[in-house]
Order: sequence, then structure tokens, then C-alpha cells
Amino acid sequence: MSWFGVVLGFTVHMCCASVGLTALFMAVPLGYEALKLAGACYLLWLAWQAVRPGARSPFEARDLPPESRGKLFTMGLLTSILNPKVAIFYLSVLPQFVSPEAGSVLAQSLVLGATQVCIGSSINLIVTLSAAGIASWFARNRLWLVVQRYVMGIVLGALAVRLLSQQRSAA
Repeated sequence: MSWFGVVLGFTVHMCCASVGLTALFMAVPLGYEALKLAGACYLLWLAWQAVRPGARSPFEARDLPPESRGKLFTMGLLTSILNPKVAIFYLSVLPQFVSPEAGSVLAQSLVLGATQVCIGSSINLIVTLSAAGIASWFARNRLWLVVQRYVMGIVLGALAVRLLSQQRSAA
């Protein structure tokens, strides 16, 4: 269900870029800054969840409490929607492959964006379906569970700090 949320988030960003809403959004500094702050806070929260006392690696096999499909979907959607880099990616990449002479710019943007969403979603699905095998490997190599947890926490924290320290650039 989380994967479906991520895919929907990609699709929302792609459609916004295709119709030009992302360009408008990027022109409004407060909107961009608010999304950037929300994304950085989410990354910091994920980093803290990884390194806090008593934390466990997400790769550690364990029984999880049942979560509603809606909560799982929402978590995936927020992960995607709150990532300003996704919006910037679609805004900066799609126009490079659109040719006004070849017909409808909107149609070309939607086809190119949908192609990217399909490819990216397929790769994310492969990673998702490989999670059980990865968890089994970590179960046999317990030290790597601890190493992975701290590496993940440090990387997520560093990404949040980098995101917060980045100056807004014209897209």
C-alpha cells in the first residue's frame, strides 16, 4: 500500500509539472520553503527513528502491529509529496524532451512523465518485493543490522541538513 502512495505522489508531481502548476509553485518562494521545511522535518524524524535508543533496524524481521491500508498508503504518499526534489525533477527534465513542433506540449509531457513514473515505480516495486530476502540476509548477519541503522540515520540526517541549508535556485 505504501508503494501505491509513492506512485500516486510521483503521478501528482508529474501532472503538476505537465500542466505548469509546478512552475507556478516554484515561483512562490513561501510555498517552496514550506514544502522544503516539511520534507526536512520528515527526514529528521526518520533519522531519529533510526538512531534513537531502543530503535530497531527496518530490515530486522519482526512481527509488526497491523496498520490500516489507509495509513500505509498515506505514509507512502507523504514520503513522495513532501519531497521537493521530485517536483524539481519533473519541472527540469520533462521540458527538455518536449518539442512544440511535434504536437500538443501537454500530451507529450504527460506521455513522457507517465513513462518515467512507470519505470521508477517498477524499480521501487522490485526493491519492495526484495525486502523479505534482504531481511533474511540481515537476520543471518546481525552486526549489519546495527551498522545499517546508524548509517541510515546519519544519511537521512545529513540529507535533512543539506535540504535545510540549500538556497532556493531558479528552476
